[in-house]
Amino acid sequence: MRKIELVQNILEANESIAAQNKRLLDEHGVFAINIMASPGAGKTSLILQTMARLKGKLRIGVIEGDVASTLDAEKVKNEAVGVVQINTRNMPESCSLIASMLDAALKKLPLEDIDLLLIENVGNLICPSEFVLGEHKRVVVSSLPEGDDKPIKYPMIFADADAVVINKADLLPYVDFDIAVFRRAIEGLHSKVKLFELSCKTGAGIENWCAWVLKEVEANAYKSASLNISLEGGGIR
Repeated sequence: MRKIELVQNILEANESIAAQNKRLLDEHGVFAINIMASPGAGKTSLILQTMARLKGKLRIGVIEGDVASTLDAEKVKNEAVGVVQINTRNMPESCSLIASMLDAALKKLPLEDIDLLLIENVGNLICPSEFVLGEHKRVVVSSLPEGDDKPIKYPMIFADADAVVINKADLLPYVDFDIAVFRRAIEGLHSKVKLFELSCKTGAGIENWCAWVLKEVEANAYKSASLNISLEGGGIR
């Protein structure tokens, strides 16, 4: 019983900090996407492609989560408004970012100069599903070489996702991956999830993904502006 209570307390504390993070992001008009995947699925490649395609349209900041190293932060630093690297090496929660880590990272970013914040979570399909960060959308990247059974083996992370990116589509002729089976499994967990088939290597399908991101950022900005106007007028109507 005490173990159950302890886990519940940890999750409740995390959710409280996540709510504070989201309020901070909303106050600055920053739209945050939590990008989750197993190692090697293509999280960093997706971030690089997104920044390249949306350059001049959005001001983008990045938070990189890894157990060790600054390799991914180094890859994106020249294209981002601001980059913060989080290494979880000596932390008990090393398999995932948690809300308190994001809280510390947000204080190091020029939020007033950022429209879109891309958060690359630690490579893992289990732990990140447990911890909300204060993000607006949760995205899972799954690549063809991993196999089409990942939604069945790791249902929680896919069930909670707002969008799923099927990466490395250029390898379809060379790997044993049934996209129809994968899609059915995803839709069985979350019927309204957005699905994107793309290749970060060739660029195929990236435009559809970026169009969705841009639309979500603009919708959030309109919502935030409407809320601020309502508050200034004496309350939400």
